[in-house]
Amino acid sequence: MRYLIFPFFLFVGYRGIAQDQEALVKATVNQLFLAMKNSDSALLVSCFAQNAILQTIEEKKDAGSFIKNEKVRDFASVIGKLPKTDADEQIVFDIVKVDGPLAVVWAPYKFYYKGKLSHCGVDSFQLLYENGFWKIQYLIDTRRKQGCE
Repeated sequence: MRYLIFPFFLFVGYRGIAQDQEALVKATVNQLFLAMKNSDSALLVSCFAQNAILQTIEEKKDAGSFIKNEKVRDFASVIGKLPKTDADEQIVFDIVKVDGPLAVVWAPYKFYYKGKLSHCGVDSFQLLYENGFWKIQYLIDTRRKQGCE
């Protein structure tokens, strides 16, 4: 009987650790959106790994979709110049998966600018666990104006 109990406790213990890591991953992502809402460029930069990649998939009526690249520091600079609460991105954590030092987050969002719905889409994050912290290594999102309600 004790041989059955030990694997059970290993599984339960691992599951608890995984859930703790998922909570920490979510905290990093939430910190990014708090930084945006508070126009805190330093906090925003701290959410990202040193060589992070930011991309947006944009749609052009006649040209189809294309990828726009942005540097974290440039994005932080724009956010830092906004009045507080002007940039309010609200997400729903749809998928959060963790495997050791790698995590993925899939999160539908609505972006409000100055209190009005601007656009919506999905954020896709890849995070790395480095030096005791979860950092965003890669963020790509979609943006659309229709179908947001």
